[in-house]
Amino acid sequence: MSTMNISLPEALKSFVDEQVSARGFGTSSEYVRELIRKDLDRQQLRGLLLQGAQSAPEAAADDGYFEGLRARVRTRRTT
Repeated sequence: MSTMNISLPEALKSFVDEQVSARGFGTSSEYVRELIRKDLDRQQLRGLLLQGAQSAPEAAADDGYFEGLRARVRTRRTT
């Protein structure tokens, strides 16, 4: 694992320390890693949403479509 040192103003350092304590992180590094992971997830989701928005619709999202999804979920629960 690589090491990265960052400088924070005292107010931000205090905020990070509070978050570490309040959220049960062991260290500030764990907290920062979690923030970075969440940011990566957001970026990936944004990319997928943009990709979906640019694609042509494949099926109408009507009552039949959603009932089909529900049926698939019910089938998977029983297997």
